[in-house]
Amino acid sequence: MGKVSDAQRGWVTVATYGAGYEADIAIARLDAAGITAIRRGNDLVGLFGPSFEGRSARGIEVLVPSDEVAEAREALAPGDDEG
Repeated sequence: MGKVSDAQRGWVTVATYGAGYEADIAIARLDAAGITAIRRGNDLVGLFGPSFEGRSARGIEVLVPSDEVAEAREALAPGDDEG
């Protein structure tokens, strides 16, 4: 039996960030828009892992359910409220 991809499970990567705090901000924005999101990265180890709120050598991915991809990308797009 082969590995099951995130897309097959129903999760799709909508953004990749260089630091954990950036991914956390994106997830908070998605949550405020009513969109469920999770983060994934190879450096996420324990409470104070190698990328704890700092830069990650591999990046941190933000994933959302496949049926919320368009809404998530819109919620994460730069807008007039930033700046």
